[in-house]
Amino acid sequence: MISKNDIKLIKSLGQKKSRKEHGLFVVEGEKMVDELLGSAWEVHKIWATADYSPEHPLLERIKLAELERITHLKTPNKVLAVVKLPEFSFQHSNFEQGYSLVLDGVSDPGNLGTIIRTADWFGIENIICSDDAVDVFNPKVVQSTMGSLFRMKITYTSLPLFFETAPKIPVAGMLLSGENIFETTLSAPAFIVLGSESHGISKEVLSCVNHSLTIPGKGRAESLNVAVAAGIVCAELSKT
Repeated sequence: MISKNDIKLIKSLGQKKSRKEHGLFVVEGEKMVDELLGSAWEVHKIWATADYSPEHPLLERIKLAELERITHLKTPNKVLAVVKLPEFSFQHSNFEQGYSLVLDGVSDPGNLGTIIRTADWFGIENIICSDDAVDVFNPKVVQSTMGSLFRMKITYTSLPLFFETAPKIPVAGMLLSGENIFETTLSAPAFIVLGSESHGISKEVLSCVNHSLTIPGKGRAESLNVAVAAGIVCAELSKT
């Protein structure tokens, strides 16, 4: 039987303040926890129903009704894990090979999760987020990564300050006007900046951009969803 203290803790981890205080976050669902157990990330505790087959020294069996009390999902899926927040190694040398995505003010959890999953698919390991971007350990972000989170290096920082000290490599901003990304060769290493869903790239970050790129369209939509734009960018970069 799960304790009242554990229930209270798990529920509280839906809030960023509590995740930071306890140094923990929640991972749910069979696929997600399987991905977690295949990674080097440190498990705090796991609760699972009898039909979840993997065993683990920190696993406690509970009934479905108990899982329903602690889930952050609409429908619980066999297993919930509480995981220790990782300490991502912030080293400028991380960015000196390959492409790195830079996300300025991306606030929607689903968008961030999709971007992480897409970057993983195309082999981009590094994502740098502005301080005001949605927390990557938000339960909705975690779930929408579909396990890709456990293979990524994600940094939160002041982007203007980051670019002041970052390696002197190209900084390309995805804008509504600029060079056609399908007709431009942007060699790695490079930073690719994508702006927030509603405001695009901020003025402060835009001042750090030295290459303006755009995804040309033929219709009348005002703009692309940031996760869709990231997918197109990652696919195009994978050709180089």
